[in-house]
Parts: sequence; structure tokens; C-alpha cells
Amino acid sequence: MLKQRVMTAIVLLAVLLGTLLAPSPWPLVLLFTLMAGCALWEWLRLTWPHGGTPWPLIVAVLAGLGMLLIAQQWLSASPAPWSQGLQAVINQWLLPIIAAAWVAGASAMVYQGQAQVRRGGACLSLFGIVAVAAVWAALVQLFLSHGAWFLVSLLALIWFADIAAYFTGKALGRHKLAPKVSPGKTWEGAAGGVLAAAVWVMASAYWPGSFGEALAQRWPWWLMLLIAIFLAALSIVGDLFESLLKRRAGVKDSSGLLPGHGGVYDRIDALLPVAPLALLLTGV
Repeated sequence: MLKQRVMTAIVLLAVLLGTLLAPSPWPLVLLFTLMAGCALWEWLRLTWPHGGTPWPLIVAVLAGLGMLLIAQQWLSASPAPWSQGLQAVINQWLLPIIAAAWVAGASAMVYQGQAQVRRGGACLSLFGIVAVAAVWAALVQLFLSHGAWFLVSLLALIWFADIAAYFTGKALGRHKLAPKVSPGKTWEGAAGGVLAAAVWVMASAYWPGSFGEALAQRWPWWLMLLIAIFLAALSIVGDLFESLLKRRAGVKDSSGLLPGHGGVYDRIDALLPVAPLALLLTGV
């Protein structure tokens, strides 16, 4: 299992690196679209009110096609007026609303930890559609506006938080963070993850083109530190929220698309709440 997990991670990193270094933005945009479509299908399989229906796949495919249509306009030298208007609606309305939903709604569900309650599947499915659309739109715009290094430095915030939380929790974990949702996570691990992410953001502020530098240009250092802490904590909420959905559905992984890692949603759960806020905090 460990060998399979490592091999899958190497392949994923190689694909990501290749698309980031490609001379055209299309390879990365296509990768984002594929990831979004797969993650949405997995999310809807966990929340759709009635099991055994093809609708999760149908909705995911239609959403992916819609994303490709929007991307074709955003990458065009002369985008159509409707696509520019849609972009304004996304940035001014959709992203703030979905960010608030993550901060208030998802956090409240994780805090309550009602993993055995199955009602509300329709609302959670709708939330999934909007949340995946929002993270796709945020990632594409951040890449087109700020470049590959910015995107990598933003992803590194989540990677540092996740890795540090794991090892800190293993070494020092004593107090359960959300025992009803994810018994393995501890407050000590979460604190270690948040600290590592905050250190990364503050250190990367001195590197041109990074997410940390973009924050430093818009916010004072003390507020930038609070933002880093908040985003790291929100990434943990995204992880726990997916754990809640899986417990409600009675499954271990969102799917088996990634050998050794579960599903695509399992890999990007922490990114879903972070990317929209990252765009709102740095602009495009």
C-alpha cells in the first residue's frame, strides 16, 4: 500500500509539474477541469439523496463541459461579453458567498459532528456543485493572473499544514480535535500544521511572485500572519468536512480513482475552502 501510495504521488507531482511548465495555460486548465469534474462526481456520490443513480456522473460531466466553455472564453484574446460578466459575478458574488459558507456552515457542521445524520443531502449536493465550481474558477484565475510559482506557493501552504499536522499529531497528539468526525486528528497536530503554514507564508513573502508576497503587498505583516493562520485552519475544516461526508455515507474513501490515495476529492479537500479566499485576499 505504501509503495502504491508513493508511486501515485510521484505520478501526480510529475503531471502537475509538467502542466505548470507547459508553454500554454491549457494543459493546467484541462488538469484543473478534470480534477474538478472527478471531485464533484465523488462529492455527489457521498451526498446525493438517492443512491444508485447516474445523476452524480451526469452532473459532473455537464459541469466539466461548462468549465471548458468558460475557460475557452477566459483564455481567448477577445472574450465574449457574457464571459466577462460571468467572471464579475463569480468574483463579486459567488466566491464571497462560498467562502462564507465554508467559514460558517461547514465549520458548524464539523463542530456538531453529526456523522450519523443523513438528511440534507440535496443541500449538500448543491453546496458541492457550487464549491467545486468556485475552487475551479479561483485556481484558473489565480494561475492566469499570477503565474505558476504563485499557485505552487499557495498549494505549499496546504501541504505544510497537512504534513506538519500529521507528524506533530503523531509525536505530541493527546487531545482529540473532532472525535466524531476524524478520531485520528488532534488539537496538537492542528496547531503544528497551522504554525508550519504560517511560517511558510511569512517566509515566502520575500520571494517574488509568491502567494506570501502578494499578501504582503496588500496587508500589514500582523494581518498577513492572521490570514495565514486562518487559511491553514480553514484547510483543516475542509479536510474534516470531507471526513464528515464520508462517515455519513459509510465509506472510507471518496472513490478509488487514485491508487493508494482514495479519490480526487480526498486530495483536494483542504484546497476547496482555501482557494476562493486566496483570490479574494490577493485579487486578480
